[in-house]
Amino acid sequence: MRLALFQPDIPQNLGAALRLGACLDVPIDVIEPCGFPLSDAGVRRAAMDYGALARLTRHPAWRDFLSAPERGNGRLVLFTTRGAAPLHGFEFRPGDTLLFGRESAGVPEEVHAAAQARLFIPLKAGARSLNVTVSAAIGLSEALRQTNGFPTAAPSG
Repeated sequence: MRLALFQPDIPQNLGAALRLGACLDVPIDVIEPCGFPLSDAGVRRAAMDYGALARLTRHPAWRDFLSAPERGNGRLVLFTTRGAAPLHGFEFRPGDTLLFGRESAGVPEEVHAAAQARLFIPLKAGARSLNVTVSAAIGLSEALRQTNGFPTAAPSG
């Protein structure tokens, strides 16, 4: 299982996603360009004390992400407000990559076209969307639950 962020706009969301990936032992892919300068120091600052646990792969562009060796495994599952199927009706597989778009604009049509599945998280009528990292946590939790992929370590106090 992998978590991918397409051209994130907000560094704090990247930091939260890095912490999510570190805590759940899931690699994070960032597809650039980002809406903020993304330096190694910036990544360390965003990840705070979880940086050493996070497994981050940066891709300079969409085409680089698509051709990366780790993309050879599993499906590309796009979470989008324009999704075709609700999250709770989808069957995840261990090699899937869960992809989340820009906070400001989602993803372009070519990204929609490349996804093997497009999902949405059902919301109350009138609610527009969730924060991208909240959505990632919901989607990743369901995917890990279905594939028995949660870490086996005991809770820490």
